[in-house]
Amino acid sequence: MDDALLRTLTPSVLTVLVRRGADFAAAEDAVQDALVEAVRLWPDDPPRDPKGWLVTVAWRKFLDSARSDTARRRREDRIDQEPPPGPAAPADDTLQLYFLCAHPSLTPSSAVALTLRAVGGLTTRQIAQAYLVPEATMAQRISRAKRTVSGVRFDRPGDVATVLRVLYLVFNEGYSGEVDLAAEAIRLTRQLTAAIDHPEAAGLLALMLLHHARRASRTLPDGALVPLAEQDRGRWDTAAIAEGVTILQAALARDRLGEFQAQAAIAALHADAPTAEETDWVQIVEWYDELVRLTDSPVARLNRAVALGEADGPRAGLAALAALDDALPRHTAVAAYLHERAGDPATAARLYAVAAGKASNLAEREHLTRQAARLNTAGRKDERREGEREDESTRGS
Repeated sequence: MDDALLRTLTPSVLTVLVRRGADFAAAEDAVQDALVEAVRLWPDDPPRDPKGWLVTVAWRKFLDSARSDTARRRREDRIDQEPPPGPAAPADDTLQLYFLCAHPSLTPSSAVALTLRAVGGLTTRQIAQAYLVPEATMAQRISRAKRTVSGVRFDRPGDVATVLRVLYLVFNEGYSGEVDLAAEAIRLTRQLTAAIDHPEAAGLLALMLLHHARRASRTLPDGALVPLAEQDRGRWDTAAIAEGVTILQAALARDRLGEFQAQAAIAALHADAPTAEETDWVQIVEWYDELVRLTDSPVARLNRAVALGEADGPRAGLAALAALDDALPRHTAVAAYLHERAGDPATAARLYAVAAGKASNLAEREHLTRQAARLNTAGRKDERREGEREDESTRGS
């Protein structure tokens, strides 16, 4: 059984049913029933036309369900009388489904879950594992999302920016459970860039590839985080970096700069540096200036402060940081890093400890705690050495 094929076909089959008149929730249920039948029957009797087989079976499942509901009798009669249209082009089907799953009436978490279920073809159990929540909780979230979009028709252009934000949220969820959501986000974004000619979609794909290329070097075997400057660059995926840079260059050449292209340009500069010391921080600051201009994002301003601290010195970074709200996530950790770079280990150690208490996940908390402990240990050693020098001076006198 080719699970990858089923996941690829799922969105186009689902959209065929919606175009034929099925509401989204009923269509999605029917497609899931058809997938169960495919898993059961295809190993012994694979169809010549897998998509056509799934459309036929899913449509039959939908009609069976409609006939069992007397409240839908009038609608069922209309469906039976109308000749069903043939399947639309797969790319168009998938694109419309992206827009539906990223509908503005959905919360970001619901949009992500629905995208993974309807476009990605993942099971509720797989999505729940990836989000580290009970399956029943995820089932309720997806059911609510399906009900929300059931009345939405494909009669107006979708918002590409919303779709891209949803895909970026999927990518940033990481690698929990049996499904690698980062890899899944890359697969779905490839699918989207094949369906539309949009420089920001290409920029997002480039950004994902460039970030994903560093994945193997980001953690130690025990799960400890490895900062970018300390990563083993020999473990970076050079093929993914090359592909990301090529896609980014083509997008930038169209002169329609967007936030994902700017972020990808920053990631490309990091990937291009043979060592941390050779990073082109001046150009990175320039790209952060572009990103701030495009988004006015506090997070972009925070990251710019770090880059400015590398390009012009930690005092410049601290000055930029002082203009930002200290309630921003990672603000305290950035302040600790810049104070350490500025030669103030005592303040840095204190701030690392405070940042650890604010960390949103265990790996980050442990990393910041280790940074504080490292500086505190070094400080105690310095104090002992200073005390020994004073003793020797006293004895000499």
